[in-house]
Amino acid sequence: MTSLNLPEPIATFFAAEHDPDALATCFTAQAVLKDDGHSYAGIDAIQAFMAEASARYNATSVPFASHREDDLQLVRANVTGNFPGSPIVLSYRFRLEGDLIASLEITA
Repeated sequence: MTSLNLPEPIATFFAAEHDPDALATCFTAQAVLKDDGHSYAGIDAIQAFMAEASARYNATSVPFASHREDDLQLVRANVTGNFPGSPIVLSYRFRLEGDLIASLEITA
């Protein structure tokens, strides 16, 4: 597998996908995460969502492509887990503020 050169908060996000406490350190206090038609605003809501999703789906994400588009970092990842349609390729659209994630939208 080719190693991607991801910005530090994005690399940390993928490395800590089963550790909600570590994931929370990747985001700004006012960050917004959008996934599966729902929005989660603020670190507490994002952390709760990620903990529930990790426990429910036990998904593993392996990024394989990344590029910048305007002020967004787009990452594509193979995702496998305990959910219908697994495995699937998901797109992650990150907007960074400094060394933290300000917004993230996850789509199929």
